[in-house]
Amino acid sequence: MTEALFTPFTAGAIEMQNRIVMAPLTRNRADDETGEVNDLHVTYYRQRAGAGLLITEATQISPAGKGYIQTPGIHTEAQVAAWKTVTDAVHEAGGRIVVQLWHVGRISHVSLQPDGRAPVAPSAIAAKSMTFTRNGFEATSEPRALTTEEIAATVEDYRKAAAFAIQAGFDGVEVHGANGYLIDQFLKTGANSREDAYGGGIENRARFLFEVLDAVTAEIGGGRTGLRLSPFSPANGISDEDPQADFEYVIPGLNRYGLAYLHMVEGATGGSRDLEAGQSLETLHGLFDGPYMVNNGYDRAMALDAVASGKADLVAFGRPFISNPDLVERLRQDAPLNAADQSTFYGGGAEGFTDYPMLGDKTA
Repeated sequence: MTEALFTPFTAGAIEMQNRIVMAPLTRNRADDETGEVNDLHVTYYRQRAGAGLLITEATQISPAGKGYIQTPGIHTEAQVAAWKTVTDAVHEAGGRIVVQLWHVGRISHVSLQPDGRAPVAPSAIAAKSMTFTRNGFEATSEPRALTTEEIAATVEDYRKAAAFAIQAGFDGVEVHGANGYLIDQFLKTGANSREDAYGGGIENRARFLFEVLDAVTAEIGGGRTGLRLSPFSPANGISDEDPQADFEYVIPGLNRYGLAYLHMVEGATGGSRDLEAGQSLETLHGLFDGPYMVNNGYDRAMALDAVASGKADLVAFGRPFISNPDLVERLRQDAPLNAADQSTFYGGGAEGFTDYPMLGDKTA
């Protein structure tokens, strides 16, 4: 009997060969001036095309959306052409791939922003977080609050990026609403002290997210649009007074879009899965009508159980995919995994990016 984890699944308009997803992983290997991916990315993603779905590294929707050096963009024709070489390679290998649409908001540094301006955010509240610049890790710069006109322009940037994604051959997009970046900053009380239509109660704080989803799904369809959320994660210095109540409002509102999937970070991003009293992912899952993807520290046994029990339709793996390009086959065979070299996670070249051995390689 084939375990459910390894069976095909259709998420919206995206047909997958199995239910294992490669999570978005920032690797800082794009051209820092142009935001274009290169031949290394073609190899990297093609090697991992055995996943049911590949979600690209976070990819900025505009120059102002950039928060780290050497991260890719999807807001110029040249970036689209570069990404097309990646999507073609993945499709030739039988895979499916979506691009994660990203605006970092306040998680940036003046040296990374157009004309050295302050990063933008819902409110002028510093993140007290770090980012990766040409000088290494530096404290994020204090942001300035977006005007309502700029909010509308940023929504339009998401729409254009989604259109560019389809032009680049992607099977869809994942809107990044998690981990303390711009959409999450609007949602969470610790970063949003606005007194206009985008601040105050959750009905207002969720307005930006819903406007982005309105624009993206109108452009490419809900069936090609996924969303990532992290209700309880403190990533990048984000905080919220009552995340359970807030997301009990947000998640039912997603059902009108017919999303391809909802991608939930369980607990602290890349950290503890423990929740505080009164916080329940099970309750939140029950409010969503579509395909449900889980993420955060899953191993083989947890993933098998999550899909077999109906707790999840899809399971995303992050770090194991860095060092195991053939992760799906290793999980299927219950084979040992390659250890990851953390010193090559961010920046560099092929080492630690495209040179991890496959099962059966003499070096394995």
